[in-house]
Order: sequence, then C-alpha cells, then structure tokens
Amino acid sequence: MRHINIPIFIPHKGCPNDCVFCNQRTISGTQTLDIASVPAEIERKLALLPPAEKYVELAYFGGSFTGIPREDMRFLLGIVRRLKKEGRIDAARVSTRPDCVTPEIAKELKDAGVSTVELGVQSMSDRVLFACRRGHTAADTVRAFEVLHNAGLATVGQMMIGLPSSAREDEVYTARMICELGALGARIYPLAVLRHTELARMAVRGEFAPLPLEEAISRAADALDVFVERGVPVLRIGLCASDELFSEDGIACGEYSPAMGELVMGELYKRRICKAIDSQGMGTENKKLLAAVPPGAISKVAGHKGRVRRALAEKYGFSDIKFVEDDRLVGYDCAVKIIL
Repeated sequence: MRHINIPIFIPHKGCPNDCVFCNQRTISGTQTLDIASVPAEIERKLALLPPAEKYVELAYFGGSFTGIPREDMRFLLGIVRRLKKEGRIDAARVSTRPDCVTPEIAKELKDAGVSTVELGVQSMSDRVLFACRRGHTAADTVRAFEVLHNAGLATVGQMMIGLPSSAREDEVYTARMICELGALGARIYPLAVLRHTELARMAVRGEFAPLPLEEAISRAADALDVFVERGVPVLRIGLCASDELFSEDGIACGEYSPAMGELVMGELYKRRICKAIDSQGMGTENKKLLAAVPPGAISKVAGHKGRVRRALAEKYGFSDIKFVEDDRLVGYDCAVKIIL
C-alpha cells in the first residue's frame, strides 16, 4: 500500500527561541501561516491524491507544533479528528521540540488521532545544545521521549551534523541515544548555514566554520551506520532541495549538495564494499570487481555521479567494476567477488 504524506508547514510558529542555525522560512519554503487557510490547503492536497489504495498521513511540520498558542493547536488537531472520522486520512504526525512536550499535551495529541511525534533532538550533548542556544538540555529530550511513549505515541528523532562545538563522537552518541530512547525512525540533517541566522553572522565574524562537504558526508554516514545497525529506519538525509534553499536568500556559506542523501548512502555502501574486499586478503590491481547488492540499490551503490565506482577504482586499481542485484541481500549488505 502506498504511503502518502500531506505536509503542512508551520514556519517558526510556536518556537520559544531562535537557535543559531534556524531559518524555518527558508527550510520549509513557507513564509507565513494563515491558520484559517489550512483546511482549504488540506482539501486541495486531498483532491490531488491518486484513486489507488493508499495510506494517507497528515503531517504538521516546521515550527514547534506543541508550542503554538493552544487554541491554534486545538484548531489544527480538530482537523485531524474530523478527517480521521470521515476516513479521509489514516494517521497524523507532528514535529516539535523536546521542551514543548508534557503529559497533558501528549494525551491531547493521542486523543485527537496523532500517531507519531517527530522530536528535534539535534544533539544529545549539552555542550553543543548550549553553543546552538537551543534552549533545552539532553535531559529534556530523554523526558520527552518517555512522556510520548507513555502516551502511546511513536517517535522519530531528528539530528544534525556539524553543529557548533559538535564533534564526530557527539553525533555518533546522539544517533545511539535516539535508538536507545525508542525512536521508530530518524532523520539526519547535515548543517546548512542559512542566511538571516546567527550562525551566518558567526561565520562572518570567524567564530564558526561549516564542515567541508566530504567531512559532512563522512560524519552523516557514521550516524546512518548506527541507525542501520540498530534497525531504525532513516526517513530522510538532508534538507529538501527547495528553490528557496538554493536561492540568493538561502545558503549563506559553506558546501551543501542537493544530493546529500544520495551522497551519504553511497558512502555507507562504499564502506561496506571496502570491508568485504579487504576481508578477502588478495590483490586487486587490474582485476575485476563483481559486487552484489540488495534489489533496487544499484544506483545508490554506484553513488552520485558515479563517485563510489570511481573511488573503488582509484583505491583498489580495478580494471572493471560491475554491480548486480541479489534478492538475498537487504539494507546495506553486500557480497563481492574479485575476478582475474
């Protein structure tokens, strides 16, 4: 059954402070929200859905849903309740901050028909959270997960790569904690330095430097590896490549690719293939590589613009590299054969 999201973005509304990295208007491509227009927007999107059998989920993304004025939150939850009663949607999810979660709010979400809450964890390091002026601690995140699980709500943990004061170990630890706290999904966002943010001003003053693209890819792959090993699906890697993000008013400085997700997945596949090659303990120069990968993974394994294929050829000196599908393999599994 096809899973279809109906996204409604709530740019910055409800957020109690400005994190140094945040410009929700650029991230979401939505400048303002007229809450009275939301029902019509949802109706328009519902009318465009294909007639085939599908699982439809209404998603309130952007700002901090549980931090908006209570009457607005209840208005939006009322839409969820009505559409579920009419059988026009199957579920709903919202995104929010850890410090905007209470038992009372969690119960209200559950009663209205919300099934999943996405938490902006960003980092489980208090040092990093403080440097980002996040406004909450790692302990707040632990409490939020507990409250949501006690209310019977599924959770998704969102984390960022390359934040101020963050090191590779902080990000691996954050990924591990998201898993240990019971998240059923995750999102990984390598940092983009956006205009009109304190982070952009910090970069101008020389107080912050964004990660080079290759390091951002490598560190995001470290986090992805944690989620893969723990069996937690990663729903997205990188920001949506909107026109706003890559406009003159979007990214202020640093390297950022619209294909970030493909680059990170390709890096993890490359690591797995290299490990399999190295385990064979034989020479590779001028030999051929046959790498078996899961069904549907060949384009990801080859990498964005063939970068993984090129990297393997340069590292091992293969004269030819061929990827084939093997339906016995899943996820990031691979099997290799080196041919004379």
